[in-house]
Amino acid sequence: MTSSFQSYTSMLSIKDISPAAQNNITTQFILLDKGRVATEGQSKTCLALVADETATVHFQFWGEECDLFKPGDIIRLTNGIFSYNRNHLLLRAGKRGSIEKAGEFTMTYVETPNISEMQWVPDPNNSKKYVQEAVISPYSRIFPPML
Repeated sequence: MTSSFQSYTSMLSIKDISPAAQNNITTQFILLDKGRVATEGQSKTCLALVADETATVHFQFWGEECDLFKPGDIIRLTNGIFSYNRNHLLLRAGKRGSIEKAGEFTMTYVETPNISEMQWVPDPNNSKKYVQEAVISPYSRIFPPML
């Protein structure tokens, strides 16, 4: 017997996300820190540090998203993308994805590793996938840990 719930995309842990040019990432994370708002052309952007219980990653907010979320918010990303933007590896909703607030403050998370701070190379066994080659920094260089 098959379940009618099989069409739902399963949640990925941040540690299991790899770069790809497709909007297929569904995950949930807590917003740890947010940088200042910048303007790129006609759009506002804002870089943030987000985490779950497995890893951290840099997340890019666009437009009104910059003002809607604050540190401590738990965010659900649906059909997101993890790819390079201006030579930085970022997780973002993109044009086809969406983000929504799913809660506040009650989520277990780790501060390392940061998958945006890893060097990725094409998988020799599958040219459509990337694999981790090296760790550039265990922590975010944009949002350094408080010591």
